[in-house]
Amino acid sequence: MNGNGAGPGGSGRQLLADALEARRRVELVSGLRGRARAGGGTASAAAPAAGATGTAEVCDLCGLEIPSDHRHLLHLGERRIVCSCEACWAMRSGEGDYRPTGSRLIWLTGLELPEDLWASFQIPIGLAFFMHSTITGCVVAMYPSPGGATESELHFDSWNRMCTLNPVLRGLETDIEGLVVNRISDPPAYAIAPIDRCYALTGAIKANWEGISGGPRVERAVAEFFEQLRAEAVAA
Repeated sequence: MNGNGAGPGGSGRQLLADALEARRRVELVSGLRGRARAGGGTASAAAPAAGATGTAEVCDLCGLEIPSDHRHLLHLGERRIVCSCEACWAMRSGEGDYRPTGSRLIWLTGLELPEDLWASFQIPIGLAFFMHSTITGCVVAMYPSPGGATESELHFDSWNRMCTLNPVLRGLETDIEGLVVNRISDPPAYAIAPIDRCYALTGAIKANWEGISGGPRVERAVAEFFEQLRAEAVAA
């Protein structure tokens, strides 16, 4: 034990304590806001209380209001991204089906992906992300469509060849990060990204899709997504 009374695992307990305290403060503020709105003496219909816009984001686990720049968890069974407050993130990370999303963002220059190898993945468009899934026990390709992400399990031989050509992919963290591929840009773009960022690509495409082919809004959304990744990523 050190001078601060922190023994083995002390930093983890401190993280949880800090998160619980942060949640307590949020609950207190939320309760005060609720009473102020209900009382009618401090807020009127003409001048709504600050934050009472109806557009605030909330934690998917406890319902508390959270900032736009918040943490995410991955629900393994449903393969769904869960918005989380700090307290729920600390308490639920690694619990049951929940996993914290990855943190690495690496721009891959010179990644080798020959046309015949890409064809073997049988992905109908030039946009996809790839992840190791503990649920399926294999590598899964997810590609965007007007209805959201479409899933395709890859043959072992194809992915094994991909990793042989690009050894950096052998370190891809299971479930929580993926390889994002954009072969419709010139030159093609590749990055290792947290899994919530990967799903954000499919969400942006779904939100901007128009007509049969997607339209110019989708093209702009994809370009902006990869520009943002490139600006934030480190080189491999």
